[in-house]
Amino acid sequence: MAGSRWVRPEVYPLFAAMGVAMGICGFQLIRNITINPEVRVNKQNRAAGVLENFEEGEKYSENFLRKFVRNKKPEIMPSINNFFSDPQNN
Repeated sequence: MAGSRWVRPEVYPLFAAMGVAMGICGFQLIRNITINPEVRVNKQNRAAGVLENFEEGEKYSENFLRKFVRNKKPEIMPSINNFFSDPQNN
């Protein structure tokens, strides 16, 4: 009875947005548990204390996305920005 109240076409965008948000949260959770050098799940690694593992930490923080975006200008639509900011070239 209550399920049929929520399953309507006008609620589909809400389901899509919530699904994307849950996917992003799940991806970040799995990424942190499996790759993050500061997260230790098993008892043996937790007993090791603070590790001086700079190479692994740098590998984690300097991921592909940061390397790709590092030399880019912070613009969302560069062609439109250039069109309106420099009218002599148009």
